[in-house]
Amino acid sequence: MKTAKLVALIGLIAMTAVLVYGFSAGDFFADGGLILQNPWGIVSLVDLYVGFALFSLWIVYREPNKGVAALWVLLMMTLGFFTGSLYTLMALYRCDGDPVVFFLGRQRAGKIRSS
Repeated sequence: MKTAKLVALIGLIAMTAVLVYGFSAGDFFADGGLILQNPWGIVSLVDLYVGFALFSLWIVYREPNKGVAALWVLLMMTLGFFTGSLYTLMALYRCDGDPVVFFLGRQRAGKIRSS
């Protein structure tokens, strides 16, 4: 789990740096318009949001509180893998080294173990 924590932390730091850079040096709407004019820009955005949606399914599955899950999904769709890295890092610290709890969340992992 140490390696996973390190990768999630590096992802969080990298995403923080590039988000700060993008918002300070770029024009979100003008640059986004350029991406949408390029066929490979569209492919990249579809690829990105398919990944966001799949990762969000894991969040919704893990979270017992659907309001909290909805907030995480909203953050995922707006801040991308900054949110994914943060969520993963938090899940890794909360699971106490138990991969079942990491992947399923505490409630679902408990139901599996009690069956």
